[in-house]
Amino acid sequence: MPPNPFILVTPGATRGLGLALTREFLRTTNMPVYTSHRTSQSDSEIKKHIMGPLNDVDPDRLSLLKLDLTSESSIAAAANSLAESLKQRRMENAYVSTAFITGGMLLPEKKPADMDWDAIKQTFQINVISHMLIIKHFSRFLPSTVQAPELQHPAKWAHVSARVGSIEDNKKGGWYSYRASKAALNQVVKSFDQYLEQHNTQAMAVAVHPGTVKTDLSKGFWDSSPGEIFQPDDAAANLVNVVSNLSTKQRGKFWDWAGEQVPW
Repeated sequence: MPPNPFILVTPGATRGLGLALTREFLRTTNMPVYTSHRTSQSDSEIKKHIMGPLNDVDPDRLSLLKLDLTSESSIAAAANSLAESLKQRRMENAYVSTAFITGGMLLPEKKPADMDWDAIKQTFQINVISHMLIIKHFSRFLPSTVQAPELQHPAKWAHVSARVGSIEDNKKGGWYSYRASKAALNQVVKSFDQYLEQHNTQAMAVAVHPGTVKTDLSKGFWDSSPGEIFQPDDAAANLVNVVSNLSTKQRGKFWDWAGEQVPW
């Protein structure tokens, strides 16, 4: 039975970079695309929102998962829903070909006195812990050498990080919770990639920096950004291009939107 690849973007159903990535994969591939949300909207409403600007794309390729980044039981249930959906689609030997884990939040602190206990906990929950739990519950969909020995290219598992998480590149300080949480995420990605390599998984994990993207997360910093500000669709296209062209020699590293390696 030949392997059946699919795409996973989580979260990615309603806004920002995740939504743009979902649309990019629907637009540029023929694979089923799974994405998640935590809203009270109906699936039909969200599907209509996602498919709105897309022409000649089969809406049946898109499937939605209900997932709350602050709840492990929700993340586990979403993974089980994905498994059930694959069974209903009769996708035997299915595996995730590319995954983008996009969850992130930014509450910047300029000085130590700005640090708030509740905000710190929330930042680490979204920027690190949710990514760890998604690895825990969704990595079972990555292909093994037994399941898919004939794969020409490894599956790609990418976590959206940020350049400010680089310890070596930190020249300005500040943003304690955001920097620290992204640095922690980078360590998680490195460890996960080593696990994949050690356990005969035909997959590689990387961290990616999309640049400054014109989304709600970065809205307060558009005027002060030192570099180019990308529209979400452009940022998504950049990241998909970079990740799709990475070789196994580039696994377990941190890459920016232009394909340049970012120091840890």
